[in-house]
Amino acid sequence: QLQASGGGLVQPGRSLRLSCVASGSPLSYYGIGWFRQVPGKERDRVASITWRGVRPFYAESVKGRFTISRDNVKNAVYLQMNSLKPEDTAVYYCAADPTGWTTKFDYWGQETLVTVSS
Repeated sequence: QLQASGGGLVQPGRSLRLSCVASGSPLSYYGIGWFRQVPGKERDRVASITWRGVRPFYAESVKGRFTISRDNVKNAVYLQMNSLKPEDTAVYYCAADPTGWTTKFDYWGQETLVTVSS
């Protein structure tokens, strides 16, 4: 079971760190993705990382501002979001790919809301 947390209301230019934690299974074997969705739009992949943790993927809109990382000891994956913009406002989800890669996200966690506003 996945649980995303760390969302909230933040001013433009500030930072937030989202956490995705799992219970019952070690995340170290899974590929993990962070996605976001705004009302009326499709859910988009923001960032993802394979079980090996090399060459993570970032959407163009967040490159240079967001960083995905994993802590296998804490069984968690993080999304560090810096220089937040109003357009980053969305519901964020984490998802797990049991193959260890980042192509087939079978498991989804509950959302966490990020609101970027002055």
